[in-house]
Amino acid sequence: MKKRFLATFVSAVMLATVLAGCGAATQAPAQETAAKEETAETTEVADTQTEEAVPASGDASGDVTIWYYWETAGHQEALDHIIQEFNGQQDKIKVQAKYVPFADFKKQLSVGASAGELPDIVILDNPDHASYAAMGIFADITDRFDVSNYYPGPVNSCTLDGKLYGVPFGSNDLVLFYNEDMLAEAGCEVPKTWDELLDVATKTTKGNVYGFAHCALQNEEGTFNFLPWVWSTGQTSYEINSEGGIKALEFEKSLVDAGAFPKEAINWTQGDTMNQFISGNLAMMINGTWQIPTMRQEVPDLKWNVAPIPQDKQQASGLGGENYAVIDGGNEEAAIAFLQYATSKDTCLYMMDHMGYISSDSTIAKDQFKGDAVYQVFVDEMQYANARGPLPEWPDISDAISLAFNKVITGDSDPASAAAEAQATIDSIIGK
Repeated sequence: MKKRFLATFVSAVMLATVLAGCGAATQAPAQETAAKEETAETTEVADTQTEEAVPASGDASGDVTIWYYWETAGHQEALDHIIQEFNGQQDKIKVQAKYVPFADFKKQLSVGASAGELPDIVILDNPDHASYAAMGIFADITDRFDVSNYYPGPVNSCTLDGKLYGVPFGSNDLVLFYNEDMLAEAGCEVPKTWDELLDVATKTTKGNVYGFAHCALQNEEGTFNFLPWVWSTGQTSYEINSEGGIKALEFEKSLVDAGAFPKEAINWTQGDTMNQFISGNLAMMINGTWQIPTMRQEVPDLKWNVAPIPQDKQQASGLGGENYAVIDGGNEEAAIAFLQYATSKDTCLYMMDHMGYISSDSTIAKDQFKGDAVYQVFVDEMQYANARGPLPEWPDISDAISLAFNKVITGDSDPASAAAEAQATIDSIIGK
């Protein structure tokens, strides 16, 4: 990525109109209908945005620390690249990044808030944004950053009570990855329905190879991968103890009972799942856009492709991605100066292309994946991608959902009992 700024970049950019950044690639899907009244304020895009955002102070200087949880080396290298460019083009602000494991991220953020030991910027999973904004951790940047060119879905995840508490970093969704050779050897076509997926997964299970898997961790990462089953039945995230919710859990159980889905997946991250796939231990998996650069680099000769997630009643995928958030009381002005740079067009494109994310800026997204059939499947699926939340209490709802499918996968509970237990927690949270 070529350098486009001189050492005077920081003071210049802080006097200019704030540039637009990144998020989802197509029009965002409708938000969940359940708990509509409870989430009305949090899903409302900030209407107090001004036409021209107030830029950061020209006096911004000092150190800026960023926390992130990406485990993929390519993601870390891309972030480090733009940080080093920014640091090398001016001498007033020095940015550094710190990796915090996804499993520990929420805990460290909460503990840090209590102890007054937080970074200046966090890059966090978008469903968690509202809960931390409600705790008062994030700075209100409503009049300090322009998000007018962003799609509403990602912006909604940064918005609480009509105020903007972050900037969408980038969006992604989930599809089915499949090994072309393994399906051909088993005489199978790419599955389009649940019944077909169970059949193909069973037929491609052989020796040390499982037919299908997805990340099934008992955390938000696992919930993200499980919920498309629920949404495909026509139910929402808040309706687990329903005909569709129980059916989704029963489908997970049928895959495990057939020996086609490894119970070990309860310990697999999305990165672990990808590694199992590229190592030849999985015939199919659910995974996201961000894995493509790594797979193309590490296994260029592997014959694989992607398709929509097999459906029950309707197509469904999960809207994922991260947001930037500036910590309230941290080095806010310097943090905003860095975000102005990080979300400028060329820098945004660099990050999106190297990390496999989808841009939210329509002028960027329209040509971002021209001629790339694999990425285009992800872009097309954005219209079927459902957002999780946004709701301040979403992490607790997610925990209830992930506990339910973990108990079903391990055999600790039957689908109906697990669904009832999860629903009791959900209802207590949303006030039913």
